Amino acid sequence: MAKLSPLMIAPPLIFAGIGLMFFLGLGRDGKDRLDSMFEGKPAPAMTDVALTGYDPITPELLAGGEVTLVNFWASWCPPCRAEHPVLLQMQKDGVRIVGVNFKDQAGNAVKYLTDDGNPFAAVAFDPAGRTAIDWGVTGPPETFILDGDGTVVFKFVGPLVGSDYQQRFVPKLNEALGR
Repeated sequence: MAKLSPLMIAPPLIFAGIGLMFFLGLGRDGKDRLDSMFEGKPAPAMTDVALTGYDPITPELLAGGEVTLVNFWASWCPPCRAEHPVLLQMQKDGVRIVGVNFKDQAGNAVKYLTDDGNPFAAVAFDPAGRTAIDWGVTGPPETFILDGDGTVVFKFVGPLVGSDYQQRFVPKLNEALGR
């Protein structure tokens, strides 16, 4: 009878252990959610540079006693264009929204807002994406809900359209607005 070497048994056991961890990880709650390290904390600093022709986003605007959405967007971003009508409707419904245009060209961004409508109370310009990095943004569009004192209560990654928007974002916004 041949003796089994521990070196022959170890690799399959390690592989099986890693496979089991992956399998169990797939079944955990919240596997599709990207948590924001800012939720429950004051909003990070915002660039004071405004998009040409628009008001800057000030600390007073973010913590002025009113629920505010901070939307990171770019004119070259197709999902940003898909959510734009939703932002315009929210603005009509009285929701205050500020926009952060990032990794974009100012002329393209201004043309986009001029042609398609401006849902923003103020628009910051972040061409290098430095503010986006400070906010933990991975790519446009991303939207943050801030309560009246400027605390981040929710981060939503992706366009404000579809079932994920309806099931996760809308309830958090209504909760923040006291609806």
